[in-house]
Amino acid sequence: MSLHIALLGPDLFAAFHDFARALKASGARVTGIGATPTARLRAGLKRHLDHWEPVASPFDAAEVARAVARASRKRGVDRLETVEERLIEPAALAREKLGLPGLSTAAARLCRDKPAMKEALRRAGIPCAESAAVATPQDLAAFAERVGWPLIVKPRAGLGSQKTFRADSRRELEAAASALGLGRGGEAAVEEFVEGHEGFYDTLSIDGEPRLEFVSHYFPSVLEALTRREISPQIAATNRVEAASYRELLDTGRRVIRALGIGTSATHMEWFFGPKGLKVSEIGARPPGERLWDLYCVGNEIDLYREWAEAIVHGRSAARPSRRYATGSVQVRPDRDGKIASYQGLEEVRARYGAFVFASDLPRPGRRTVPIEKGYLANAWFRLRHPDYDQLRAMMDDIGRTLRVRSVPG
Repeated sequence: MSLHIALLGPDLFAAFHDFARALKASGARVTGIGATPTARLRAGLKRHLDHWEPVASPFDAAEVARAVARASRKRGVDRLETVEERLIEPAALAREKLGLPGLSTAAARLCRDKPAMKEALRRAGIPCAESAAVATPQDLAAFAERVGWPLIVKPRAGLGSQKTFRADSRRELEAAASALGLGRGGEAAVEEFVEGHEGFYDTLSIDGEPRLEFVSHYFPSVLEALTRREISPQIAATNRVEAASYRELLDTGRRVIRALGIGTSATHMEWFFGPKGLKVSEIGARPPGERLWDLYCVGNEIDLYREWAEAIVHGRSAARPSRRYATGSVQVRPDRDGKIASYQGLEEVRARYGAFVFASDLPRPGRRTVPIEKGYLANAWFRLRHPDYDQLRAMMDDIGRTLRVRSVPG
Protein backbone atom coordinates (compact mmCIF):
# COMPACT_ATOMS: atom_id res chain seq x y z
CA MET A 1 0.00 0.00 0.00
CA SER A 2 1.29 3.48 -0.88
CA LEU A 3 2.28 5.89 1.87
CA HIS A 4 0.12 8.79 3.00
CA ILE A 5 2.28 11.93 3.11
CA ALA A 6 1.19 15.18 4.76
CA LEU A 7 2.97 18.14 3.12
CA LEU A 8 3.07 21.28 5.27
CA GLY A 9 3.02 24.71 3.59
CA PRO A 10 2.98 23.84 -0.13
CA ASP A 11 0.66 26.82 -0.67
CA LEU A 12 3.22 29.40 0.48
CA PHE A 13 5.06 29.62 -2.85
CA ALA A 14 4.31 28.37 -6.35
CA ALA A 15 7.84 26.89 -6.36
CA PHE A 16 6.61 24.32 -3.80
CA HIS A 17 3.98 22.85 -6.11
CA ASP A 18 6.60 20.63 -7.75
CA PHE A 19 7.13 18.81 -4.46
CA ALA A 20 3.44 17.91 -4.27
CA ARG A 21 3.56 16.85 -7.93
CA ALA A 22 6.54 14.61 -7.30
CA LEU A 23 5.01 12.95 -4.24
CA LYS A 24 1.87 12.12 -6.21
CA ALA A 25 3.92 10.81 -9.13
CA SER A 26 5.81 8.55 -6.71
CA GLY A 27 2.58 6.83 -5.75
CA ALA A 28 1.83 8.59 -2.47
CA ARG A 29 -1.49 9.80 -1.17
CA VAL A 30 -0.86 13.51 -0.56
CA THR A 31 -2.59 15.71 2.01
CA GLY A 32 -1.63 19.36 1.98
CA ILE A 33 -1.72 21.48 5.14
CA GLY A 34 -1.66 25.27 5.02
CA ALA A 35 -3.38 28.56 5.73
CA THR A 36 -5.05 28.99 2.32
CA PRO A 37 -8.81 28.35 2.33
CA THR A 38 -9.69 25.25 0.30
CA ALA A 39 -11.70 27.25 -2.24
CA ARG A 40 -8.72 29.51 -2.96
CA LEU A 41 -6.07 26.85 -3.63
CA ARG A 42 -4.16 27.41 -6.84
CA ALA A 43 -4.98 24.91 -9.58
CA GLY A 44 -1.26 24.15 -9.98
CA LEU A 45 -1.22 22.77 -6.45
CA LYS A 46 -4.74 21.41 -6.08
CA ARG A 47 -4.42 18.91 -8.93
CA HIS A 48 -1.59 17.15 -7.08
CA LEU A 49 -3.45 16.77 -3.78
CA ASP A 50 -5.82 14.10 -2.56
CA HIS A 51 -6.97 16.25 0.35
CA TRP A 52 -6.42 19.69 1.87
CA GLU A 53 -6.44 20.53 5.58
CA PRO A 54 -6.69 24.31 6.15
CA VAL A 55 -5.17 25.67 9.37
CA ALA A 56 -5.13 29.14 10.90
CA SER A 57 -1.34 29.03 11.15
CA PRO A 58 1.09 26.46 9.72
CA PHE A 59 3.66 27.78 12.22
CA ASP A 60 1.66 26.44 15.19
CA ALA A 61 2.95 22.92 15.84
CA ALA A 62 -0.06 21.93 17.94
CA GLU A 63 -2.45 23.05 15.24
CA VAL A 64 -0.43 21.20 12.59
CA ALA A 65 -0.55 18.04 14.72
CA ARG A 66 -4.32 18.34 14.98
CA ALA A 67 -4.59 18.75 11.20
CA VAL A 68 -2.50 15.61 10.65
CA ALA A 69 -4.71 13.75 13.12
CA ARG A 70 -7.82 14.82 11.18
CA ALA A 71 -6.24 13.69 7.91
CA SER A 72 -5.47 10.33 9.52
CA ARG A 73 -9.07 9.46 10.30
CA LYS A 74 -9.77 7.90 6.90
CA ARG A 75 -6.23 6.73 6.27
CA GLY A 76 -3.28 7.01 8.64
CA VAL A 77 -0.57 9.54 7.79
CA ASP A 78 2.86 7.92 7.45
CA ARG A 79 5.06 11.02 7.21
CA LEU A 80 4.83 14.78 7.72
CA GLU A 81 7.18 16.77 5.48
CA THR A 82 7.91 20.38 4.59
CA VAL A 83 10.37 22.16 2.31
CA GLU A 84 9.87 25.63 3.83
CA GLU A 85 12.67 26.88 6.09
CA ARG A 86 10.36 28.55 8.61
CA LEU A 87 8.24 25.40 8.99
CA ILE A 88 11.11 22.98 9.67
CA GLU A 89 10.81 23.26 13.46
CA PRO A 90 6.96 23.30 13.70
CA ALA A 91 6.88 20.19 11.50
CA ALA A 92 9.43 18.44 13.73
CA LEU A 93 7.48 19.31 16.88
CA ALA A 94 4.25 17.99 15.34
CA ARG A 95 6.08 14.84 14.23
CA GLU A 96 7.35 14.27 17.75
CA LYS A 97 3.86 14.70 19.20
CA LEU A 98 2.40 12.22 16.70
CA GLY A 99 5.25 9.69 16.78
CA LEU A 100 5.99 10.06 13.05
CA PRO A 101 9.41 9.43 11.47
CA GLY A 102 11.47 12.24 9.99
CA LEU A 103 13.77 15.07 11.02
CA SER A 104 13.95 15.17 14.82
CA THR A 105 13.17 18.22 16.92
CA ALA A 106 16.79 18.38 18.07
CA ALA A 107 18.11 18.34 14.49
CA ALA A 108 15.50 20.86 13.36
CA ARG A 109 16.51 23.27 16.12
CA LEU A 110 20.18 22.98 15.23
CA CYS A 111 19.37 23.70 11.58
CA ARG A 112 17.42 26.84 12.56
CA ASP A 113 19.50 28.17 15.49
CA LYS A 114 22.72 29.36 13.86
CA PRO A 115 24.86 29.82 17.01
CA ALA A 116 23.80 26.40 18.35
CA MET A 117 24.49 24.89 14.94
CA LYS A 118 28.01 26.31 14.83
CA GLU A 119 28.72 25.16 18.37
CA ALA A 120 27.68 21.61 17.41
CA LEU A 121 29.89 21.78 14.33
CA ARG A 122 32.88 23.01 16.32
CA ARG A 123 32.42 20.11 18.75
CA ALA A 124 32.55 17.79 15.73
CA GLY A 125 35.81 19.39 14.58
CA ILE A 126 34.23 21.09 11.56
CA PRO A 127 35.67 24.52 10.68
CA CYS A 128 33.24 27.43 10.95
CA ALA A 129 33.30 31.09 11.90
CA GLU A 130 33.52 32.26 15.51
CA SER A 131 29.96 33.05 16.56
CA ALA A 132 27.57 33.70 19.43
CA ALA A 133 23.91 34.27 20.24
CA VAL A 134 23.18 37.75 21.59
CA ALA A 135 20.09 39.38 23.06
CA THR A 136 21.32 42.88 23.98
CA PRO A 137 23.48 45.59 22.40
CA GLN A 138 25.92 45.06 25.26
CA ASP A 139 26.34 41.37 24.35
CA LEU A 140 26.97 42.39 20.75
CA ALA A 141 29.55 45.00 21.76
CA ALA A 142 31.35 42.46 23.98
CA PHE A 143 31.62 40.03 21.06
CA ALA A 144 33.05 42.78 18.86
CA GLU A 145 35.60 43.63 21.55
CA ARG A 146 36.71 40.01 21.72
CA VAL A 147 36.68 39.07 17.99
CA GLY A 148 37.25 42.36 16.18
CA TRP A 149 35.94 43.78 12.89
CA PRO A 150 34.21 43.22 10.54
CA LEU A 151 31.26 41.23 11.88
CA ILE A 152 28.12 39.69 10.41
CA VAL A 153 24.89 40.12 12.38
CA LYS A 154 21.64 38.36 11.46
CA PRO A 155 18.49 36.91 13.05
CA ARG A 156 19.18 33.88 15.21
CA ALA A 157 16.74 31.81 13.14
CA GLY A 158 16.61 33.88 9.96
CA LEU A 159 15.93 32.89 6.39
CA GLY A 160 18.80 33.11 3.93
CA SER A 161 20.28 36.61 3.72
CA GLN A 162 17.20 38.45 4.97
CA LYS A 163 18.04 41.11 7.58
CA THR A 164 21.74 40.27 7.43
CA PHE A 165 24.14 43.12 8.25
CA ARG A 166 27.87 43.63 7.95
CA ALA A 167 29.31 45.87 10.63
CA ASP A 168 32.73 47.49 10.25
CA SER A 169 32.35 49.99 13.10
CA ARG A 170 30.56 50.52 16.39
CA ARG A 171 28.04 52.80 14.66
CA GLU A 172 27.11 50.09 12.12
CA LEU A 173 26.94 47.54 14.92
CA GLU A 174 24.50 49.73 16.83
CA ALA A 175 22.37 50.14 13.71
CA ALA A 176 22.23 46.35 13.25
CA ALA A 177 21.30 45.89 16.91
CA SER A 178 18.45 48.37 16.55
CA ALA A 179 17.15 46.80 13.32
CA LEU A 180 17.10 43.35 14.93
CA GLY A 181 15.42 44.52 18.13
CA LEU A 182 18.24 43.66 20.52
CA GLY A 183 17.34 44.78 24.02
CA ARG A 184 13.65 44.80 23.02
CA GLY A 185 13.05 41.05 22.97
CA GLY A 186 14.91 40.28 19.75
CA GLU A 187 17.77 37.80 19.42
CA ALA A 188 20.57 37.70 16.88
CA ALA A 189 23.48 35.62 15.74
CA VAL A 190 26.80 37.42 15.43
CA GLU A 191 29.87 35.93 13.79
CA GLU A 192 33.27 36.89 12.52
CA PHE A 193 33.39 37.95 8.89
CA VAL A 194 35.04 35.22 6.86
CA GLU A 195 36.93 36.55 3.88
CA GLY A 196 36.76 34.49 0.71
CA HIS A 197 34.68 33.06 -2.07
CA GLU A 198 31.13 31.99 -1.18
CA GLY A 199 29.17 29.02 -2.49
CA PHE A 200 26.87 26.24 -1.46
CA TYR A 201 26.73 22.46 -1.30
CA ASP A 202 23.30 20.92 -1.81
CA THR A 203 22.24 17.31 -1.38
CA LEU A 204 19.43 14.87 -1.36
CA SER A 205 20.36 12.73 1.63
CA ILE A 206 18.88 9.38 2.66
CA ASP A 207 19.39 8.13 6.22
CA GLY A 208 22.10 10.76 6.73
CA GLU A 209 24.12 9.90 3.63
CA PRO A 210 24.14 12.19 0.58
CA ARG A 211 22.72 10.30 -2.38
CA LEU A 212 22.85 13.22 -4.84
CA GLU A 213 25.34 16.08 -4.46
CA PHE A 214 25.62 19.46 -6.18
CA VAL A 215 27.95 22.45 -5.84
CA SER A 216 27.25 26.05 -6.81
CA HIS A 217 29.04 29.38 -6.55
CA TYR A 218 27.97 32.95 -5.85
CA PHE A 219 29.51 35.82 -7.84
CA PRO A 220 29.96 38.03 -5.85
CA SER A 221 29.06 37.15 -2.24
CA VAL A 222 25.38 37.27 -1.32
CA LEU A 223 25.68 40.27 1.00
CA GLU A 224 27.49 42.32 -1.64
CA ALA A 225 25.14 41.21 -4.41
CA LEU A 226 22.02 42.21 -2.50
CA THR A 227 23.28 45.67 -1.50
CA ARG A 228 24.90 47.05 -4.69
CA ARG A 229 22.63 47.95 -7.60
CA GLU A 230 25.36 48.13 -10.23
CA ILE A 231 26.18 44.42 -9.84
CA SER A 232 24.67 41.78 -12.12
CA PRO A 233 24.82 38.89 -9.63
CA GLN A 234 25.32 35.30 -10.72
CA ILE A 235 24.81 31.83 -9.34
CA ALA A 236 26.73 29.12 -11.20
CA ALA A 237 26.15 25.38 -10.67
CA THR A 238 29.26 23.48 -11.66
CA ASN A 239 29.35 20.20 -13.55
CA ARG A 240 32.85 19.48 -12.17
CA VAL A 241 31.66 18.15 -8.82
CA GLU A 242 33.86 15.05 -9.09
CA ALA A 243 37.04 17.13 -9.57
CA ALA A 244 39.74 16.74 -6.91
CA SER A 245 39.44 20.43 -6.00
CA TYR A 246 35.97 19.79 -4.53
CA ARG A 247 36.94 16.74 -2.46
CA GLU A 248 37.46 18.68 0.78
CA LEU A 249 34.11 20.44 0.36
CA LEU A 250 32.22 17.19 -0.27
CA ASP A 251 33.87 15.46 2.69
CA THR A 252 33.11 18.42 4.96
CA GLY A 253 29.49 18.65 3.81
CA ARG A 254 28.95 14.96 4.53
CA ARG A 255 30.41 15.39 8.02
CA VAL A 256 28.08 18.33 8.69
CA ILE A 257 25.00 16.30 7.76
CA ARG A 258 26.05 13.46 10.07
CA ALA A 259 27.04 15.79 12.92
CA LEU A 260 23.63 17.48 12.97
CA GLY A 261 21.64 14.27 12.68
CA ILE A 262 19.93 15.11 9.39
CA GLY A 263 18.37 11.90 8.05
CA THR A 264 16.30 11.72 4.86
CA SER A 265 16.05 15.26 3.63
CA ALA A 266 17.15 17.84 1.13
CA THR A 267 20.04 19.93 2.51
CA HIS A 268 21.44 23.35 1.64
CA MET A 269 24.86 24.28 3.07
CA GLU A 270 26.62 27.60 2.54
CA TRP A 271 30.41 27.80 2.75
CA PHE A 272 33.36 30.17 2.31
CA PHE A 273 36.85 29.47 1.06
CA GLY A 274 39.60 32.02 1.59
CA PRO A 275 42.84 32.77 3.44
CA LYS A 276 41.65 30.76 6.47
CA GLY A 277 40.71 27.78 4.31
CA LEU A 278 37.27 26.21 4.04
CA LYS A 279 34.68 27.42 6.56
CA VAL A 280 31.08 26.26 6.92
CA SER A 281 28.59 29.12 7.20
CA GLU A 282 25.32 27.25 7.88
CA ILE A 283 23.10 24.41 6.69
CA GLY A 284 19.36 23.98 6.32
CA ALA A 285 17.36 20.75 6.16
CA ARG A 286 15.59 21.94 3.04
CA PRO A 287 16.16 22.65 -0.65
CA PRO A 288 17.73 26.01 -1.60
CA GLY A 289 15.52 28.94 -2.52
CA GLU A 290 15.40 30.84 -5.82
CA ARG A 291 14.28 27.62 -7.61
CA LEU A 292 17.93 26.56 -7.71
CA TRP A 293 16.93 22.91 -7.99
CA ASP A 294 15.83 23.76 -11.54
CA LEU A 295 19.49 24.47 -12.37
CA TYR A 296 20.40 20.99 -11.14
CA CYS A 297 17.55 19.37 -13.04
CA VAL A 298 18.60 20.95 -16.34
CA GLY A 299 22.33 20.48 -15.82
CA ASN A 300 22.05 16.83 -14.82
CA GLU A 301 19.05 15.75 -16.92
CA ILE A 302 17.09 14.52 -13.91
CA ASP A 303 13.87 15.39 -12.12
CA LEU A 304 15.32 16.17 -8.71
CA TYR A 305 11.85 16.80 -7.28
CA ARG A 306 10.89 13.25 -8.22
CA GLU A 307 14.09 11.89 -6.67
CA TRP A 308 13.26 13.75 -3.44
CA ALA A 309 9.82 12.18 -3.47
CA GLU A 310 11.27 8.71 -4.14
CA ALA A 311 13.52 9.18 -1.10
CA ILE A 312 10.59 10.26 1.09
CA VAL A 313 8.11 7.63 -0.16
CA HIS A 314 10.35 4.67 -0.94
CA GLY A 315 13.64 5.44 0.84
CA ARG A 316 15.65 5.34 -2.37
CA SER A 317 16.87 7.37 -5.33
CA ALA A 318 18.06 5.62 -8.46
CA ALA A 319 19.10 8.66 -10.53
CA ARG A 320 22.69 9.39 -11.49
CA PRO A 321 23.52 13.02 -12.34
CA SER A 322 24.80 13.27 -15.91
CA ARG A 323 26.94 16.38 -15.13
CA ARG A 324 26.43 17.19 -18.82
CA TYR A 325 25.91 20.90 -18.33
CA ALA A 326 27.04 23.67 -16.06
CA THR A 327 24.06 25.92 -15.42
CA GLY A 328 23.72 29.42 -14.11
CA SER A 329 21.49 32.37 -13.37
CA VAL A 330 22.37 36.02 -13.99
CA GLN A 331 20.24 39.00 -13.00
CA VAL A 332 20.45 42.50 -14.50
CA ARG A 333 19.15 45.26 -12.25
CA PRO A 334 17.30 48.39 -13.37
CA ASP A 335 19.32 51.58 -12.96
CA ARG A 336 16.86 52.88 -10.32
CA ASP A 337 13.67 51.92 -8.54
CA GLY A 338 10.49 52.91 -10.31
CA LYS A 339 8.98 51.47 -13.49
CA ILE A 340 10.70 49.58 -16.29
CA ALA A 341 11.13 51.89 -19.29
CA SER A 342 13.32 50.08 -21.85
CA TYR A 343 16.16 47.65 -22.51
CA GLN A 344 19.48 48.37 -24.21
CA GLY A 345 21.58 45.56 -25.64
CA LEU A 346 18.77 43.00 -25.46
CA GLU A 347 18.96 42.01 -29.14
CA GLU A 348 22.73 41.48 -28.86
CA VAL A 349 22.22 39.23 -25.84
CA ARG A 350 19.55 37.20 -27.60
CA ALA A 351 21.65 36.83 -30.75
CA ARG A 352 24.75 35.66 -28.86
CA TYR A 353 23.23 33.46 -26.20
CA GLY A 354 19.62 32.65 -27.09
CA ALA A 355 20.55 29.03 -27.86
CA PHE A 356 21.90 28.57 -24.32
CA VAL A 357 19.04 30.24 -22.41
CA PHE A 358 16.50 27.80 -20.94
CA ALA A 359 14.51 30.27 -18.80
CA SER A 360 14.26 34.04 -18.50
CA ASP A 361 12.09 36.92 -17.41
CA LEU A 362 12.08 40.41 -18.91
CA PRO A 363 9.44 42.57 -17.24
CA ARG A 364 7.43 44.54 -19.75
CA PRO A 365 7.83 48.34 -19.83
CA GLY A 366 5.58 49.94 -17.26
CA ARG A 367 5.96 47.20 -14.65
CA ARG A 368 7.22 48.33 -11.26
CA THR A 369 10.77 47.34 -10.38
CA VAL A 370 11.52 45.00 -7.47
CA PRO A 371 13.95 46.08 -4.71
CA ILE A 372 17.36 44.50 -5.26
CA GLU A 373 17.40 42.88 -1.82
CA LYS A 374 14.47 40.65 -2.84
CA GLY A 375 16.72 38.08 -4.45
CA TYR A 376 18.02 36.71 -7.73
CA LEU A 377 14.75 36.01 -9.60
CA ALA A 378 13.54 39.61 -9.70
CA ASN A 379 13.56 42.22 -12.46
CA ALA A 380 15.43 40.92 -15.55
CA TRP A 381 17.14 37.53 -15.37
CA PHE A 382 18.40 34.70 -17.58
CA ARG A 383 19.18 31.05 -16.87
CA LEU A 384 21.69 29.35 -19.14
CA ARG A 385 23.34 25.98 -19.68
CA HIS A 386 26.64 25.08 -21.35
CA PRO A 387 28.84 21.96 -21.29
CA ASP A 388 31.85 24.04 -20.19
CA TYR A 389 31.69 25.82 -16.83
CA ASP A 390 34.18 28.53 -17.82
CA GLN A 391 32.21 29.31 -20.98
CA LEU A 392 29.03 29.54 -18.93
CA ARG A 393 30.65 32.08 -16.60
CA ALA A 394 31.95 34.09 -19.57
CA MET A 395 28.46 34.22 -21.10
CA MET A 396 26.91 35.45 -17.88
CA ASP A 397 29.65 38.06 -17.47
CA ASP A 398 28.96 39.34 -20.99
CA ILE A 399 25.21 39.52 -20.41
CA GLY A 400 25.86 41.63 -17.31
CA ARG A 401 28.08 43.98 -19.33
CA THR A 402 25.87 44.19 -22.42
CA LEU A 403 22.31 44.48 -21.15
CA ARG A 404 21.03 47.66 -19.53
CA VAL A 405 17.64 47.94 -17.90
CA ARG A 406 16.38 51.51 -17.90
CA SER A 407 13.67 52.67 -15.53
CA VAL A 408 11.83 55.87 -14.73
CA PRO A 409 10.54 57.19 -11.41
CA GLY A 410 7.06 56.10 -10.54
